[in-house]
Amino acid sequence: MPDFFKAVTAARFGAMAGIAAVLTAFFLYLAGAITEPPKTVLFSGLESRDAAAVTANLDSMAVKYDVKDGGTILVPADQVTKLRMAMAQNNLPAAGIGYEIFDKSDTFGTTAFVQNINRSRALEGELARSIQTIEGVQSARVHLVVPERQVFAREDQSPSASVVVKTGSRLDRGQVGAIQHLVAAAVPSMTPARVAIVDDRGNLLAGGDDKSGPQAIARDQDQNTSDYEENLRQRIEAIVGSVVGAGHVRAQVTADINYNHTTTTAESYDPDSKVVRSTQTVERNSSDTSSNGNAVSVANALPGQAQAAPGEGQKSNSGSTEETTNYEISKTVKTSTVDGGEVKRLSVAVVVDGTGDTAAAYKPRTPAEMTQITNIVRSAMGFDQNRGDQVQVTNMPFARITDPNAGTPAPEPLLGLDSGYWFKIIQAAIFCVTALLIGLFVARPMIKRMFTPLTPADVTTTIANVSPVQGALAAPGQAPQGAASAEGGAPAALAAPRESMIDVSRIEGQVRESSIKKVGEVVSSHPDEALAIIRTWLHEPA
Repeated sequence: MPDFFKAVTAARFGAMAGIAAVLTAFFLYLAGAITEPPKTVLFSGLESRDAAAVTANLDSMAVKYDVKDGGTILVPADQVTKLRMAMAQNNLPAAGIGYEIFDKSDTFGTTAFVQNINRSRALEGELARSIQTIEGVQSARVHLVVPERQVFAREDQSPSASVVVKTGSRLDRGQVGAIQHLVAAAVPSMTPARVAIVDDRGNLLAGGDDKSGPQAIARDQDQNTSDYEENLRQRIEAIVGSVVGAGHVRAQVTADINYNHTTTTAESYDPDSKVVRSTQTVERNSSDTSSNGNAVSVANALPGQAQAAPGEGQKSNSGSTEETTNYEISKTVKTSTVDGGEVKRLSVAVVVDGTGDTAAAYKPRTPAEMTQITNIVRSAMGFDQNRGDQVQVTNMPFARITDPNAGTPAPEPLLGLDSGYWFKIIQAAIFCVTALLIGLFVARPMIKRMFTPLTPADVTTTIANVSPVQGALAAPGQAPQGAASAEGGAPAALAAPRESMIDVSRIEGQVRESSIKKVGEVVSSHPDEALAIIRTWLHEPA
């Protein structure tokens, strides 16, 4: 054993220690990779500020995590539920500051201005949290403008609000209106018309006080038409899809809607129906007496007529009666108002797929089936021939998209292990095979070479191959002389014949430096043999 440690140099010990350290680190990493549990998603789609807050909290809890692009944070699968509860307790990811801002006990001495600001922040945060509970809304921010009450102001300024929502899908009109009424109901004296809603793509979903302008009216009409067409299309696809199968029917609806506001007033009279309303009677009587003494008349001039005595007069009486009767004739007054939104005409196009899941097995539907489907579509849309509605139902093959995983049930876990654990097992197997190959083809030859002691012939060969002095003094195929007499018993022939000679005059720089280092290592390992060779060189004739 002492001879073994004497034969092994410091360089060999260093190499052995390095190889042992590398193998130890490799197997420790392999053991850690095998024992580490698989990671799953804790949160995804986080903003940079929220992701930084969550990672800082995880660091304080000494939890290992990975951060990927898109604001995704991965944690060990067996700790997901516990970590989510812990994050929720700390209000992470932050969904706005709510009324917990008043839970602090160090509010003594806080000014009224700060309290009002905190109240506004708390109300905005609570509204943002409520809006995020709506389906389709991923995140929301609320800004409230509540003017202060002025003592001597004649007119009060109405409060307003603006909401920015990040949506995963398109919000319908009902959801937008619900957000408006939700915000308006939380602030005193606020109306839904004073709430503006904008999505993350910069589209104005709702807002503005002018609801009577031409642009606002046209926008509302287009939205109403689109909603009506979409509702009718879904109804047709739902009822036909229940017959031919989901995904085997496509429908398109075009509606012509009249939004004109019309008011009509009509009056009608019935001549056969009359009723006495009032009767008025007026009587007039008059009496007149006149003297006939000097009167000249036709009766007095006729012969044989007696002459009236002087002084006698003639009396005349007259009278009239006037009667007025008022009648009422029955009258009917009709006033009809037609608001905008009357459907003038509908055009529906429906495409129905045939039978068969593949193009080779496709079969068109029979005329009887198409007739039944057409009748179903007409009933669903409310077909009116007098209105000019049009319905076109066509049977055509749909494009077949090959998807090997479509329609196949999810495979059960192999041996009850999840895919993440199988990935760890495969990864560990690859590491083991790699370590085995490295040990057989790299580490084993190196270790064998380190533990094999050098013979004097190997020392001489090495020095002869790298030393320019030996190359200059020794002839090819000849051994140096005088080696045996120098050390008394040393081998006489230490140099071994070389297969090829090196032109030392062309070797410079790094190669010559490495050669010198190699000679130094050989001399340090075998000082006696090296000393004998050098003495032999010194005694060689020039």
